[in-house]
Order: sequence, then structure tokens, then C-alpha cells
Amino acid sequence: KRVCVIGAGASGLTAIKCCIDEGLEPVCFEKSHDIGGLWRYEEKEKEGACVYNSTIINTSKEMMCYSDCPIPDEFPNYMHNTKIMEYFGIYAKKFNLMKHINFNTSVLSCEQEEKGSGEVWLIRNEKTKETSDFEFDAVLVCVGHHADPYYPLDAFPGIEKFKGEYFHSHEYRKPQGYEGKRVLIVGVGNSGGDIAVELSRQAKQLYWSTRRGCWVMNRVSDQGLPVDIINTTRITTLALKLLPISWINNIVEKQLNARFDHQMYGLKPKHRFTGQHPTINDDVPNQILSGRIIMVENVAKFTEHEVEFKDGRREEIDVVVFATGYRFRFPFLSDSILEVNDNKCRLYKHMWPSSVKNNSLAIIGGIQPLGAINPISEMQCRWACRVFKGRLNDLPRPEVMDQSIDEQTSNMAALFYKSPRHTIQKTHNILVLYSFLGDLKKKTSNMWYFYILSCNNCIFPHPRLNMTICSAQVLFGPCTPYQYRLHGVGKWGEARRMILTQDERIRHPLRTR
Repeated sequence: KRVCVIGAGASGLTAIKCCIDEGLEPVCFEKSHDIGGLWRYEEKEKEGACVYNSTIINTSKEMMCYSDCPIPDEFPNYMHNTKIMEYFGIYAKKFNLMKHINFNTSVLSCEQEEKGSGEVWLIRNEKTKETSDFEFDAVLVCVGHHADPYYPLDAFPGIEKFKGEYFHSHEYRKPQGYEGKRVLIVGVGNSGGDIAVELSRQAKQLYWSTRRGCWVMNRVSDQGLPVDIINTTRITTLALKLLPISWINNIVEKQLNARFDHQMYGLKPKHRFTGQHPTINDDVPNQILSGRIIMVENVAKFTEHEVEFKDGRREEIDVVVFATGYRFRFPFLSDSILEVNDNKCRLYKHMWPSSVKNNSLAIIGGIQPLGAINPISEMQCRWACRVFKGRLNDLPRPEVMDQSIDEQTSNMAALFYKSPRHTIQKTHNILVLYSFLGDLKKKTSNMWYFYILSCNNCIFPHPRLNMTICSAQVLFGPCTPYQYRLHGVGKWGEARRMILTQDERIRHPLRTR
């Protein structure tokens, strides 16, 4: 079967690889000239998502790697965008993915039609202003959800009168050129925090405006280890399932306030910790404490040279950066296939449109976890490719899918405050992977099953060593992607060794003297 893969970023690359693993024929269309998607930095503004020059990923290398391609030992735990691009190149070369990609090719439309006794997908694309039509048996949509800036200027009265410079964070590249200026950042997500810290070192004064506040987490955790290595474990996930949500919020908020008092620093949000994706930043409290960043209320209105805030405060501002997030859309899909309204769309398990016959189209990476997207996209692709191949036929009927989607939407609404950024939010990386793995291979999402598996055929010959070391790593250590290659479909012989040596790879780049 031929599978159309749309996009060659973090999700598109693993989609190609998973197709190959299942004996499918992938054909990838990428509208730009290279792989990497949003992680490929370009000086000039490009169509689609793009990081800024200094962007460093918020998830550590052991948690963000693909499950059968470890990131090199010498790479830092939190990688600069250039290192991420280098890793994508390693992954593409290892599995010979580049030959399947058609660069500078945009997909214009994607329609399902009946042909003979089944359905096919007609893909129309454009390359150098020439259109072509292709037939495929299935489609993997891997375009991400950071392409279209959310730019709600109508929510800011008087912006049309403002004489200063203003733009979306999507257009930001470098801090040069802001020396001596008074800069306002609107929005306290990860991009807003990174840009606020960077520009606060150049600007005359940096003001950071927030409507609700935010909880701020460190990248660096206990003993200097990456925070996701400490927190993303199966035991932690079990606790999250068993403890009341109020207890979890109290515990986490106490820890975050022990580092710095969010109320005193003007950051304490109106919601509890689990009500929003936290902001990951190690430098924010330092810059606030030194006066380089001043926290301010939400914007009330603009004048020609000033901004008035909700509490009546007025400040003269030269530059405004709107870090107000993104909207996702799929312009090549008709509403009859997947309709997106107010950043919401109906997808079973965040993947499957219930309207598609024979489940031959899946959306990959259309989810916002508290953690890395790469292993989640990989797991989605492994599941989707087995469905396409006909090896898994356990997807429910459309009406059952719709019931599950309604329940999923209701659960999200109960947990997160209403916002466009929370329509695809998930609470925890592990929970998402559990769900997908449970559909991929029965029983393997059970933590005790992993416990038993990890004790068999380990690199340590003594059975007691197997029991003590392997089970401890799987249950109490970080839930790294290698665990999803221990057994069953896609089993990788190196998975156990990778789990048992992950601590060495974390420490290796720090041993420089």
C-alpha cells in the first residue's frame, strides 16, 4: 500500500520510518527545501513555524529521542535547535528516509474517493507552480500545530493608533536591534518567557504582561538532573491516577513556591497547577529579581506611544511582541473530512477523524503534551501503520468514536481553563503513550507487564541482578521511549541496554574536566 506523508518535520520523519517498518510505501511531500519543520531556523521569515535563533528545547534528550535511535552521548541534555536538526539528520540517514521525501512540494488538496471495491486518496500537490495528482491508499498528516500565529489584535483597543513597532513572536529571530528600547511582551507561555528573558538583557526595560499568570518550572531539577528525568516515571503516573487532583496541585505548587514565591513575583495564576501547561524557564525569577523584567497586568488599551494596563498603570512602549500562541488548521482537508472551529477538531485518540471511511487517514502530532512530541508521534505512527496494513482492526465504529471524543472533550474542559491553547492539551506524556500503546499491543500498557518483561533476557546474566536493576529502571526510573521497544511489535534488541545505560548518557556531556 502507498501512504502519503504530509510534512517532513519531527512527526513526518518517524511516519516515513514506521511505514517502511510495516512494509508500506511512503511518499512524503514537504513544502520547504529541507527536513526539520519548526526546528529548522531561518534568518528570514518563512512560511510555517520557525524557532528563534537561541531556542533550546524544553525536554531532555533521553525523553525526546525516537525509541530506536538514541541521541549521541556527547550531545547536551537540553539541545539547541542546531543540535536537534543534527539529530534529525542522524535519524534520517540511519533509516535512509531522505529518498522518500519530495521537497518544495505543497499539498493543495486531499480527497477520498471510491474506486472499485474500496476507497483511495487523491492528492493534488504543487511544485514550482505545476500541479500533479497522485493516488494513495492512506494518508498521515504531519504538519504540526505551530504554523499559524494566533494574533487577536481586535482584543487590544487602540492598537491601530499605536506608533511603535508590534509583531507576533512567530516573526522574532534575534535580540539585536532592541538596545535602549522599552519592550512589552504579551503572553506568558514558553515563547513569551524565552523572549522576555532574552530581550531583558538588551532592552532599556522589559515589561511582561499576563492576563492570568502562570506556574514556572525549572529545566534543572534535583542534583542538577533534567526535570523530566526526575518527574516522568511510571510510579509518578500511578500516583497521579490515585491521588486526588487537589493533593497533586498542593504538592507541586508548594515545591514551585519553595523556589520562588509566585505571588511575590507577580506570577501567581488564577488557576491551579494542573489547569494549564506550565512555563519552563530557569531565568525568569532572576530577571524579575534584578528588575530587568517588570510584571504587569493585562493590556487595557493602546495610545500612540503608551500602553494602559487593567490596573490603570501607563507605560511608554517602543516595541510590543505578541506571544499569543498559534492556531492549527489543515487547509488541504475539506470540512467533510475534518472541520476545525475555534482551534477545536474532533479526533478519536487525538488521531482519527470519525468521518473517514476505513480509517485510512490519521493526524500525527496534533497534541500538546507536558513533554516531548517525538516519541508520541512515533507511537501514533506505529499504531496507524498497523491499521493501514490490516494487522490491527480494533478501531471502534464511528458512533463509538464520537462518544469517546465527547468524553475526551468533557474531561479536558474539566481539567483546563477554557483557552484555544488547551483544546489539544494532555496532562502527561506517559498517560498519552499508555493510551496509544494499549491500542497498539494488548497488555503492554500495563506497568506490571513491563516489570516482568524488563527482568527477562537482560544484559546482566544473574537473575537477581535482572530483577533488581532492570525492574527498578523501568518502574522508578524515567519513562524513556526505549521502554516501548522492549517487547512485542517493533521489539528492538538494544532497548534494554539503552535503558540501563541512560544515566551514563545523561552525565556524559557534563564530564568536560
